[in-house]
Order: sequence, then structure tokens, then C-alpha cells
Amino acid sequence: MKPTDSPTPIRHHRLGVVAVLALAVSLGTGFIFAPSGAQDTQQDPLAPRSKGSPQAPITVYEMSDFQCPYCRRHAVESFPLIEAEYIETGKVRWVYVNFPIPSLHPNAIPAAQTAMCSANQGAFWPVHDLLFLHQDIWAPLQEPGEFLLTLADSVGIDKSLLAECLQSEATLPQIEIDAQGAVKAGATSTPTFYIEGGLLVGAQPVEV
Repeated sequence: MKPTDSPTPIRHHRLGVVAVLALAVSLGTGFIFAPSGAQDTQQDPLAPRSKGSPQAPITVYEMSDFQCPYCRRHAVESFPLIEAEYIETGKVRWVYVNFPIPSLHPNAIPAAQTAMCSANQGAFWPVHDLLFLHQDIWAPLQEPGEFLLTLADSVGIDKSLLAECLQSEATLPQIEIDAQGAVKAGATSTPTFYIEGGLLVGAQPVEV
């Protein structure tokens, strides 16, 4: 089965991410993306693209594609509310997992590389937000590199280091590892969320 985008059938599927989180807060299990034995955030390779306390009772893994329109919908509409209610209150740790689908979104991998290179300078989330906010601009470009570089540079990171990272494709192996992990976890579309023991597919509404 080829990976796909996941629209949300809101009329038929009213159970949103927040509702599932409310049911899952008391649970605690491991996951395929979690580095073994890495409890210290300084040793955790997921820390630069995580939000929330490492001691949160549950961790949510968002498997997402920066060029996916439904991923954008989640990032812009749902995630800010989830962050306020669950992440900032210490109930949930949120981890972004790269699951680009280049067969549908030819600029998804360059966007993921831009975000991951920005993560090396502690700026994953600001760049994550800008990529989704300006998706309609860079997504149709034949050569998005210069726009993506300028977009990431606007958050105040070192542009020369960013350009060097992008040119070297140093983050590409990790992006591929992410995607392989997403497939092993059962994801076939974006966005998909792994919430302590199960998958939730699509840009879900915030409330039941």
C-alpha cells in the first residue's frame, strides 16, 4: 500500500486527538522511535524536535509530511490548542517524526531537511511553524531550496551553517530512518499519530 494524505472524515469520526489524549494520559508505554536508555534529554536525539517534559506520562509521535495539506491543517488549527492543554501542562511529550511522501509531494524531503538542519541550531519548531504557514508558497516551486533557506534564516539561525548542512545532506539518513520507523509502526498516510499503543490517522478535530 502506498502512503497517502489523510483527510479527516469529521462527520463520521468525531474522536479527536485531544479526546484520545484525555483517555491515554494515565498510560505509559514504549515506542519504536524511542532511543533505548536515553532518558537524559542531552542524550536523546529526539529532543530537538520534541515539545514537553521528558517525564510526561505519555508521548505522542506525530508522523508527518511538511508538504501534506492535512498535516498543515493539524499544525495550524489543532496543534496550538493541544500544546496549551496537554504539552505546556506537563501531561504529554510531543515528538515530530518525518514521514515525507515524495511520490505525492516532491518538495517534502527538502522541507524536512531544512527543518532537521535547523534543529541542529535549536530552531526546529520555529522553522516547523514557518514551513506549514508558508506551505502554499514553497510547495509548488520547481526549485524550493533558496526559499526554504531564506525562510529558515528568518528565525535568526546561522545561515552559513544551515546552508552547509543542507548541501551535505547530513540529515537525510535520519529522515529515512524516521520514515522507516513510521512504516514499521503501521503508518500508511499523513498525518498519523502514535498515542501510547495505537494509531490515530488524519488531521483530527480538537474536541469530541
